[in-house]
Amino acid sequence: MLHVGCAQWTHAPWNGRFLPQRPKERLRSYATWCNAVEGNTTFYATPSRSTVETWAEQTDPDFRFVVKLPKSITHERRLNGIDEELRAFLAAVEPLGPRNHAVWVQLPGSFTPADVGGLAAFLRRLPRTHRYAVEVRHRAFFEERGARPLERVLSELDVEWVPFDTVTMFQSPPTTDAEREAWTRKPRVPRRSRALTGRPIVRYLGRDDAARTVEGWRFWVDVVAGWLREGRSPTFFVHTPDNAEALDLARRFHAEVAERVPGLPPLPEPEPAEPPALF
Repeated sequence: MLHVGCAQWTHAPWNGRFLPQRPKERLRSYATWCNAVEGNTTFYATPSRSTVETWAEQTDPDFRFVVKLPKSITHERRLNGIDEELRAFLAAVEPLGPRNHAVWVQLPGSFTPADVGGLAAFLRRLPRTHRYAVEVRHRAFFEERGARPLERVLSELDVEWVPFDTVTMFQSPPTTDAEREAWTRKPRVPRRSRALTGRPIVRYLGRDDAARTVEGWRFWVDVVAGWLREGRSPTFFVHTPDNAEALDLARRFHAEVAERVPGLPPLPEPEPAEPPALF
């Protein structure tokens, strides 16, 4: 099964167009458009357990959250001295149950291949009640010498390597304000497409021009279709700098893969953003 999604389930340009104006209904409605979402909000603070319970209530058990560890764990303390905070985080997201597809360990750009030993020690201490996925951004990891030790550690522990594909973004200069911001903030690293587990996760950044986004993901349509034929269960997240069309684009990506993989289960039918008017 292929899961697709976006960087968030609420985004101002979607309100009233794709999703309801009422905030409490947006995740439930989002889950009729896509069957996965990145849990980026957890990077900034651990949510309350009651908040996470509402997330679970609004989504089916086969919906996928990929929840990001708080930056205090990954960026500020760099995986050291974080046991109490980690326990609190894992307890907070527990109500997601099977929806918690992976705990996402996004590491800062200053985390280098010299730090892999510390990452290995951290991953080995993690409870096996969750699955985990790691994202690295230092360019040395995308060279063979830097990739090998990290792949060895992740493969040993059944942890996935999450690529953030920004190649399309950097193929030509930015043309919108959102692209100009992305140009300065997003990592510029080579594309990586090797899956280490049966549950690969990909983050893809396109452009604000939908046609260029679609053209840029042709590579991934082939890769994801191949993974599905191998029996893997991938999750693919579509980003654009302004994300205005990301919901619709995620569904379009799923449709393109479905053309290559007959029998791929369909996505849900999207609910209208607002109930139809009586008159």
